[in-house]
Amino acid sequence: MRFQMIDRIAVEEEGEGPAIVCVHGLGGSSNTFTPLMPAMARHRVIRLDLPGSGRSQRAEGGLTIERYVATILDVCDRLNVLRAHWVGHSMGNIVLQHIAAAHPKRVASLTMFGPLITPPDAARTAIQARAAKAREGASGMQDITLALLQASISADTRERLPIAVAYVRESLMRQDGENYARSCEALAAAQPAAIENIEAPVLLVTGDEDGVAPPQAVRAMADKLHRAASKRVVVLPRCGHWTPIERPEECQRELRDFLAANARS
Repeated sequence: MRFQMIDRIAVEEEGEGPAIVCVHGLGGSSNTFTPLMPAMARHRVIRLDLPGSGRSQRAEGGLTIERYVATILDVCDRLNVLRAHWVGHSMGNIVLQHIAAAHPKRVASLTMFGPLITPPDAARTAIQARAAKAREGASGMQDITLALLQASISADTRERLPIAVAYVRESLMRQDGENYARSCEALAAAQPAAIENIEAPVLLVTGDEDGVAPPQAVRAMADKLHRAASKRVVVLPRCGHWTPIERPEECQRELRDFLAANARS
């Protein structure tokens, strides 16, 4: 594995073969995709921490979806990645939808775990309130984490998979309060991509208890992918929003099969 900082952005690179670029969501990091690494064998896997998240904490200035897009494309250019399979989680999927819609030649396939087009209005208000809470510092982040452990992972995960719960807790608690607040503001202000223009094959995976990406919304999203070469919606039982963490084996299987089916894309 190779680790490097590219303009204050933490980037991990591992393996050889066709490129895969992984983009995490709010409160996540490159480690969101660690459970999926076995499914991405025989690929050159590039995982980065978005500006303001994980180990990319030193990013200055405002954070927006547009900035995330520009940052990712710049990293890919620096690494000579002109076309890739893209894998996202949560907010990262909004970023990837903008890339796929605007830069179709760069996208061999698109896999989205916990996908949403943009947050609904009520969620935007709640995310803004979360940003204010995060600016209270460690105590605010603890309150946010406790609330999200109840809301974002399934009851079955909380009962049976304490390691998954511990991962989500640590991922959130490790975020710097101010940077997490700015990330919240980026999500709250997100504008929809022209997803009807996406041409690549698309895999959408959500949980039946995912309140951020509920199955009915994900199916409605898939219905808008009119130009996609193919599309598949998978709903995992007894699973919340952190699909790769809560149901790693099932997510590995779906991703592995999807990549194999689109190996020549």
